[in-house]
Amino acid sequence: MSHPAEQIRFCASHDGTRIAFSIYGSGPPLILAQRWVHHLKLDWDSPIWRPWLVFLASRHTLVRYDCRGCGLSDRDDVKFSFDSFVDDLEAVIEAAGFQRFVLFGMGDGAARAIAYAVGYPSRVAQLILHGSCSRGRMLDPQLVEEAQTRLKTIKLGWYGNNPAFSHVTPLPDASTEQLKAYADMRRAATSPESAMQIVQMIYGTDVRTLARQVRTPTLVLHARDDAIHPFDEGRTVATLIPSAQFVPLESRNHILLDTEPAWQQFVEALDDFLLGRPTSRLDVLTARENEVLEFLARGLDNHAIAKQLGSSSKTVRNQVSTIFSKLEVKSRAEAVAHARDAGFGHQDL
Repeated sequence: MSHPAEQIRFCASHDGTRIAFSIYGSGPPLILAQRWVHHLKLDWDSPIWRPWLVFLASRHTLVRYDCRGCGLSDRDDVKFSFDSFVDDLEAVIEAAGFQRFVLFGMGDGAARAIAYAVGYPSRVAQLILHGSCSRGRMLDPQLVEEAQTRLKTIKLGWYGNNPAFSHVTPLPDASTEQLKAYADMRRAATSPESAMQIVQMIYGTDVRTLARQVRTPTLVLHARDDAIHPFDEGRTVATLIPSAQFVPLESRNHILLDTEPAWQQFVEALDDFLLGRPTSRLDVLTARENEVLEFLARGLDNHAIAKQLGSSSKTVRNQVSTIFSKLEVKSRAEAVAHARDAGFGHQDL
């Protein structure tokens, strides 16, 4: 498979760790904080990552990088923390030299992107989050046991095709070829020891406070049956970020595949957002109206919603009326139908 003339460079993070990054394509700059399992040199041969790179670079000057401990970046004697991962993103952006750009965070890269957007709001023109998570599994009492099991299976299944790893794949609907490609990429990306440290860091990360501070126009996309981060997490991120647009994707894959129907849905949503076309009428709702709509979708009446939000029934009644007007509906049933189509009515706030 032919490789593009991609420029691979190195920069130093705040603690001196060398981070490999690349620049490819033409057009407005887009900084991509990929999920940590990838490799700058090998992604172009991957049936999983190549479609992403081709698509994004066809529209943008694409900047991406290998996380510390992974790919071409420093692997030995590396310290892992959320702050250091954010520092690495900052270092790459500074080295790339773009002053204003679109920032795209995928999976665990979404948390880094949120932190950067809060720290440098004037530089991020638009923020895109795919497969995001508001808090790691270790911070959710209902998921702690599952998180511990996933950590154990990393060591057991990192090398070879051990069945112990099969139930934590981010690609449950991938073909045999795609699954093998992902396993090969996983082994090439980093060691199981570093992988465990990275995943432990991800599981302990909480960006709920940061998300509330984002003021950048934001698009949140999330697979309805995401195999890694629950759909409710994506909805939570979209609710926390003021005026964020939310697009549910009909997929089980944490990393979308270009061979599935949801890929075209993703492409159209991205184009709509970047070109300034609203993705749905729900985009006009405020953060509080989104919360009210969530409870409406769960079937709560105005009194129960007021109790949940700590406000009065009159206030909720007015908010519901405003929601009806913005969504151009005439009844509670119509509003609920729109909300459920967009993924409301499932999360645990």
